[in-house]
Amino acid sequence: MSAEVIPAITESGQPILILKEGTTRSRGREAQRNNITAASIIAETVKTSLGPRGMDKMLVDSLGDVTITNDGATILKEMDVQHPAAKMMVEIAKAQDTEVGDGTTSVVVLTGELLTKAQELIDLKVHPTLIVEGYKKGAEQALEYLRQIAIKVQPEDKETLKKIAMTAMGTKSVAENKEFLASIAVDAILQVAQRVDGEYRVDLDDVKVEKKAGESLMDTKLIQGIALDKEVVHPGMPKLVRNAKIALLNCPMEIEKTEFDAKINIETPEQIKAFLDEETRMLKQMVEKVKAAGANVVFCQKGIDDAAQHFMAKEGILAVRRVKESDMQKLAKATGAKIATSLDELRPEDLGYAELVEERKLGEDKWTFIEGCKNPRSVTILVRGGADKVVEEAERSLHDALCVIKDVVQRPAILAGGGAPEAEVALRIKRWAEQLTGREQLAVLKFAEALEVIPSALAENAGLDPIDIIVALRAAHEKGETWSGVDVFNGKVSDMSKLEVLEPLIVKEQVIKSATEAATTILRIDDVIAAGKPKEEAKPPKPKEEEEAKPSGLED
Repeated sequence: MSAEVIPAITESGQPILILKEGTTRSRGREAQRNNITAASIIAETVKTSLGPRGMDKMLVDSLGDVTITNDGATILKEMDVQHPAAKMMVEIAKAQDTEVGDGTTSVVVLTGELLTKAQELIDLKVHPTLIVEGYKKGAEQALEYLRQIAIKVQPEDKETLKKIAMTAMGTKSVAENKEFLASIAVDAILQVAQRVDGEYRVDLDDVKVEKKAGESLMDTKLIQGIALDKEVVHPGMPKLVRNAKIALLNCPMEIEKTEFDAKINIETPEQIKAFLDEETRMLKQMVEKVKAAGANVVFCQKGIDDAAQHFMAKEGILAVRRVKESDMQKLAKATGAKIATSLDELRPEDLGYAELVEERKLGEDKWTFIEGCKNPRSVTILVRGGADKVVEEAERSLHDALCVIKDVVQRPAILAGGGAPEAEVALRIKRWAEQLTGREQLAVLKFAEALEVIPSALAENAGLDPIDIIVALRAAHEKGETWSGVDVFNGKVSDMSKLEVLEPLIVKEQVIKSATEAATTILRIDDVIAAGKPKEEAKPPKPKEEEEAKPSGLED
């Protein structure tokens, strides 16, 4: 695309330059087609990773680091996307991940399909504004129908929550261990869920997911407490404390430097000794305060002086220093301790409790485990696996599982998966569209067709004929089989609720909301004006031949 000026001419016929040199511009049909093509390419990229039979992507960044995943948001985040319309696809995947944690691939695939269908209408001379209005009406109806067919569940029903987590993990590379990992995720969320005014609230930050390569995925475990990637500060300290009384300190156990400069004139060796003895006495006093409060385990956010470590070791107190602030908050929630900002404030009632605090070796590193907290409001899942890449993908899968469990605990309504809700909603929208008139009806019908891309992609990724599956699916839904979806393992249309493929209602709602908004935003654009890149000031070095050709002794 060449640089172009916005046409403006004076009376004498002299053109006026309005845009900066190097600016590119595309308008009307060309701009729309470019944007739709770019967004569709992104959708095609992730489409093959949808569903249990989806493939993985290997992404290599500019530094050569490799990521292997089929998580839509991760794929798009790792891709260095340049086109502005394609960047919007990355944004909606991120928003979907942040909001509900699952359905990232679906939302991108649906957006791409909505835009492809819109292009068909634009080619038939339907104005983009009419398409936008039709899509918005279609989305409203889709959300209404989804709520009508949703199944209400109990938020603390472990079996249902487990099935939902297994569905989220069934599409990942950890699918063989999904039952084991799902039960861990359910236990973790129910442990940290809090009932407020008859509703459950869950903060995902209360579930700490730590990963460490080694052993196998089946060695992943839920710790009723916290695992810290820190070791005990002094070799003389106990490595295991039972019935731990835990002090959390947000103050250094060191002699702090003064804010101002001061000079002390020392004239005799005795004065040096007195000076050092006083420093030791102050540190000893700090340890005495910890002991007086009854603590036998100390987690300190700041540093601990060597002398203080020595005195604590003599008293049999286990200590860990420089603990992150976020971990201190989690420790407080898990053990019931209060974080003390000064040693003078430390009281026996501020101490937390854990059955066991122990330093253990994981591979090459030493970790500290705080286990057996009475009613922890914060827990840890320690993910193990044969290789770093396995552990990373397991962590991403667990994140999705934790998110969908949280979604259902907070809003207890579910749908069957396998493309069943999309097929049912598409059928109902087509029936509803019959009462509409004008070109808007075309846009609503295209919206319904676009929804069928989800079952179609599931079938395609499983090596089935998408056309045959869609025809069979439509026939089943016409007969009133609401939960008929694509059974990718047996290669046919089956009742997905009986196969226990379940998904949260809120995930599907978010997919439709985000996809419609992204598609309509892209469709409204009819002019793309891109600023030229700034010119580099540095002159290129002269070729060697010129340097050599220059007679010696002559200056430029």
